Amino acid sequence: MQISYMKFFDNLVSEEDRMIRATARKFAEREIAPHAHEWEEAEDFPRELYKRAGDAGIMGIGFPENAGGVGGGAMAQIMAIEGLLRGGSTGVAVGLFSAGIALPPLINAGNPQHIERFVKPTLAGDKVAALAVTEPGAGSDVAGITTRAVKDGDDYIVTGNKIFITSGVKADILTTLVRTGDDPHQGVSFLVIEKDMPGVIVSRSLKKTGWRASDTAELAFDEVRVPQSHLVGGEGAAFILLMQNFQMERLALAAYGAISAEIAYEEAIAYAKERKAFGKTLSGFQVTRHKLADMGTQVLAAKTLLYQVAHRMDCGEEVIAEVSMAKNFCAHVAQDVCYDAVQILGGMGYMRESIVERLSRDVRILPIGGGTTEVMKEIISKRVGY
Repeated sequence: MQISYMKFFDNLVSEEDRMIRATARKFAEREIAPHAHEWEEAEDFPRELYKRAGDAGIMGIGFPENAGGVGGGAMAQIMAIEGLLRGGSTGVAVGLFSAGIALPPLINAGNPQHIERFVKPTLAGDKVAALAVTEPGAGSDVAGITTRAVKDGDDYIVTGNKIFITSGVKADILTTLVRTGDDPHQGVSFLVIEKDMPGVIVSRSLKKTGWRASDTAELAFDEVRVPQSHLVGGEGAAFILLMQNFQMERLALAAYGAISAEIAYEEAIAYAKERKAFGKTLSGFQVTRHKLADMGTQVLAAKTLLYQVAHRMDCGEEVIAEVSMAKNFCAHVAQDVCYDAVQILGGMGYMRESIVERLSRDVRILPIGGGTTEVMKEIISKRVGY
């Protein structure tokens, strides 16, 4: 069964955003759900799914129409995540939406050629885009990146390594953070590197605890020659673009947490009503009902914070601290609720055929990806002023 809190958010979610959620859910139930377990076990999903998502308009949600998108803001993207997660695989959703962090720098600071060559084909599902920032020696501290781009005539020569790159194996387009100067912040730039450029190497496809259906790569750049026309927004522009990018990425991670918790909660309720022990259903025991009551409270609190922050972001308010709060809180709730759901399902909750087992693994990345919990707390403390 599905528990709906939407009346609680009537003043925040427009009818258009609800339609986006319904469209994404129908797509997920048709195209993902029948294959979710198979793709999770294979740790991959077919590339053709990008094209199907593009044809359905899923890829363009949250992107401007003049760039090939279908419009919408932060709330629209949250609704798309809500719908897509009903397909039963967070990994597939994360893989499909890797463009959500790869393309904004090009849309915000790129030129018309970038839009035509890279953005529009990706939103149509014809190309796959990934953001390449993290390195073996630089994660949350993006100022520490060492992948270097050196000018050589009309080109840059790029040398370095990237790791933990979502969709890095499939990607045709890599929005890559490179060092073009010595200043920790002003010396970093974005270059669009195409996978088929000589010297671009997929060192390995990484094996993960969760998000298994999404590919995650370690990449190497061995003196890759990249035209200067692939520079996004000028040298030194990347740090501000990346900080802007992080806001929506972190809000999306909060959404993965809140919705994963909601799905696990629903699964736990359904199981508790059916599973019998000692002559009655699990829901017949007060300890189970109280655990479910706590889980439901946590889910409602997480979704309330998530929706409020998304709404304020769409209203143009500065919500830097609030986004970090939402990411931390929703990640915490997701882990707590998924843990309790596994406990309620017992042995079945530990089986890989169970969506609850899958979610319990998937949510572990949420306090790490997009900036760790500790980094989020530092951002909050600086913005609030203590």
